[in-house]
Amino acid sequence: MLALVETRSVSRVFVGRAEELGTLNDALARAAAGEPQALLIGGEAGVGKTRLVEEFATAACREGAVVALGGCVEIGADGLPFAPFSTALRALRRELPGELAAAAAGQEEELARLLPELGEASGGRHDEEGMARLFELTARLLERVAAERTVVVALEDLHWADASTRHLLAYLFRTLRTGRLVVLATYRADDIHRRHPLRPLLAELDRLRTVRRVELARFNRQEVGRQIAGILAAEPDPDQVDAIFERSDGNAFFVEELAVAAHEGCCTGLTDSLRDLLLVRVEGLPESAQRVARIVAEGGSTVEYRLLAAVARLAEDDLIEALRAAVGANILLATPAGDGYRFRHSLVREAVSDDLLPGERSRLNRRYAEALEADPTLVPADERVMRLASYWYHAHDAAKALPAVLDAAVAARCRHAYSEQLRLLERAMELWDTAPEDVRGALRLGDYCEVYAPCGCDPATTPLHFLDLMAEAAGAGRLCGERERALKITKRALHLLEDEDDPLRAAWFWVQRSRLVQALARGDGWRELATAQDLVRGLPPSEVHAEVLAHAAGWAMLHEPGPDALSAAERAVQYARMVGAREIELNARLTLGGLMVDAGSVESGLAEMYEVKDRALEEGVAVVAGRAYVNLPSALDSVGRTREAVPLLKEGLAFTRRFGLLESEAWVWANLSESTYSLGLWDEAADAAAGALRVGHSAKPQGSGAMCLAHLALGRGDLTEAARQLAAARAFLGTHDPMPQHTLLLSRIAIGVAAGEGRLLDARAELARALDAGMPPGTQRDGWPLLLAAATAEADARTLPAAAQDRAAVLDRIRDAAKKTTTDAPIWLAHEKWVRAELSRAEDEDTADTWSDVVTAFECLDRPYDLARVRHRLAGALLRDGGEDERERAAELLRLAHAIAGHLGARPLAEAVALLAQRARLALHRVPDQRPADPVEALGLTSRERDVLRLVAAGRTNRQIAEQLFISPKTASVHVSNILAKLGVSGRGEAAAVAHRVGLSPADPLTARTAG
Repeated sequence: MLALVETRSVSRVFVGRAEELGTLNDALARAAAGEPQALLIGGEAGVGKTRLVEEFATAACREGAVVALGGCVEIGADGLPFAPFSTALRALRRELPGELAAAAAGQEEELARLLPELGEASGGRHDEEGMARLFELTARLLERVAAERTVVVALEDLHWADASTRHLLAYLFRTLRTGRLVVLATYRADDIHRRHPLRPLLAELDRLRTVRRVELARFNRQEVGRQIAGILAAEPDPDQVDAIFERSDGNAFFVEELAVAAHEGCCTGLTDSLRDLLLVRVEGLPESAQRVARIVAEGGSTVEYRLLAAVARLAEDDLIEALRAAVGANILLATPAGDGYRFRHSLVREAVSDDLLPGERSRLNRRYAEALEADPTLVPADERVMRLASYWYHAHDAAKALPAVLDAAVAARCRHAYSEQLRLLERAMELWDTAPEDVRGALRLGDYCEVYAPCGCDPATTPLHFLDLMAEAAGAGRLCGERERALKITKRALHLLEDEDDPLRAAWFWVQRSRLVQALARGDGWRELATAQDLVRGLPPSEVHAEVLAHAAGWAMLHEPGPDALSAAERAVQYARMVGAREIELNARLTLGGLMVDAGSVESGLAEMYEVKDRALEEGVAVVAGRAYVNLPSALDSVGRTREAVPLLKEGLAFTRRFGLLESEAWVWANLSESTYSLGLWDEAADAAAGALRVGHSAKPQGSGAMCLAHLALGRGDLTEAARQLAAARAFLGTHDPMPQHTLLLSRIAIGVAAGEGRLLDARAELARALDAGMPPGTQRDGWPLLLAAATAEADARTLPAAAQDRAAVLDRIRDAAKKTTTDAPIWLAHEKWVRAELSRAEDEDTADTWSDVVTAFECLDRPYDLARVRHRLAGALLRDGGEDERERAAELLRLAHAIAGHLGARPLAEAVALLAQRARLALHRVPDQRPADPVEALGLTSRERDVLRLVAAGRTNRQIAEQLFISPKTASVHVSNILAKLGVSGRGEAAAVAHRVGLSPADPLTARTAG
């Protein structure tokens, strides 16, 4: 016994790893400077990952850092949801209690899902953003804790991590931006086979430039010699080093085992497997210690002492003696907290566990489960239900396992660990038929299910049905991103429902199928929603009925806005109120308000949306409030009240960040980009669009961000970038689920790019596709800019011979579409005038009066870029048709337009303004006249008359003068008559002589060079 107690197999000398430790220390230094660091440490089992982390942690503590360690916990084949993060956060709470409490302030209910010590986790409906919200709050918590002090979070054994832990780690690695923080994780590389769930995550993280990979290689022969010397505390025999190096192949753990075996005279032959060697070490223990080792191996990564005592059923002295033997032989270790035991290396635990007989394994799991049922305090409270479910499941006792697994599924759902909830529910479905009928009959709907709203029954007394499990599993699959599995479950449920008279449940599953089809890019989801509506039609009001109507109204708002959508939203609100479904009601009212704005009831619609936002904030319905911060500013912008929208959007950014509503935040960024573009804040618009791309995890907000960047690039004249972003937006949005708010804007940008590249026929084809698809009522926000882009392209190409063919038909089609498009807000009334002015310009029929009306309409709107464009058009019309007064007005208009174009970086507009000013001999900048006294001033001629006199001296006719100066021939004739009278001469020849005498050159000074 004493020899076993004194056995030591760990080298006191840290061998090798200088380069790897240097990488970790460099990361620590960068983090201390305020740059968060993310690292992955990989290597085969036993290569020394844990020892490296321990050495780094010791060095980090010497530098004043706080180190929080967390390990992925394995119970049988199961991982506990978020276990390493919970452990690490507990460590932070012990080390920095004040800092962590301050960082979590206001979000304790949500963060309690990871750290129950913070309080009671919040309830409420579960939605797609629940997990993302928890992840965002966790990231911000770590950033705040690490604001003033360097923090190292080390997560070990990622190969055992549950899906939720993997998702959270990936989120942290992608999004950490501030704080003196190092996050590192270790994993066993030789376990990552092709279908291992960690493999896709590693591939994803490899693409992030912010994540560093550290791969631990095996020791070379020299390092093995140093390790053996450290273990034996003496210089080893070279032959022994050669033998151990050859046998271990440089694996640090096997070196330790072989060195101890050799030192103790173990005669294990070189042909024996290393696994057998590990078992030989265990088999060398006393029988009681071997028995305890087998019990610990099946209990999980760590087994608490009290639980172990209950399962082992040994006298306390005998148990302690057995543990002393196992610890002394370096088979088991006491946990850092001193309340339990674990194997020194997982390879030994796996070898012992694999050596168990099937009946022995089931018996041990049953004893663990019985002990935990008898005394739930044997394990930490947040692990209890998960471990009990795992023990009963692996004990193969369906009667006990089914309720335990369902309890664990509820616990996983409460923590937003939807991947684990789905796995547990699939186990429950597997156990359902084998569990006794009386056990199934005792289960109650209200205890386990919440995703499917019960209609006309009391959840507390209604028995749980198999279809209820399927509903929960479908919901969990959708929420965790396992949409294929969720769709498969949904289809199976609908197949089972074909033989049952349960239209409400069938309607609910059809709604889920609609959402999944859209998310999987397999359609727009309308066929499924229509089926759901048919199933509930004529039934009494219920929560399912209200949910179906609310989804149908939301779908119609995005795809086919109009009277039918408005009616559907009104009915959804009515039904939700009747059955007391408050969240559904608020969502439906928000949809209704937006449709009212689109239908022309602007003030009442906006009032409804403001009311929903305020009520959602007061009642703590964060998801609805987040949606309100997206839809309300969008509605304001759609009626030209952009100045009112921007503060709301910035308020929405703060709100969505605080509550971790990533999808809503991405939409807020996209809408902020559109609004700041309209207000002429183009740099801010570019930053906001980048925010939508950075934050958005789904395709649609990312597609909106790309469209905003394409629109900006088009305005700035970068056609290549505009085309690239247009292609990116189309790739994000796809073709499976077309929505007018996307398709019309895509077509508008495509027309602008094609026109800018001189591809008028492509622009016409894009317009035809858009108009063929239709512009339903309520799409004026995107319809008017589309028609404007098409009309402008036709007007700009009016002098091209190739454009003449089919022009009349194209212009007529634009006019017809304009007649059907709403003008119920000043912004769209202004656009209507602009479109009609461009159509007149395309036919050379526009006048200064035409454009003056357009300018007047835009002067009262917050649209500086649009105002600059129409001022440029008005200036051209004034120079073409007006006199001296009109020329002065045109000059001022061009100066204003040029100033805005320069400020925005709108190169095409700036160049067009400069060219027009140059041709008209107008200065775009007012400068003091520092030239010598002009002899012509004595003649009393205006600046326009001087220009005319120069052209007279050059021999131009009245018609040529008119063309050169953008005036009519009649006006030119009047100018010539005035000049003759002022000079006191009788004809053009004498006037030319006077011009020569006073120094007016007859050369043509008005010939313009090409701008840009």
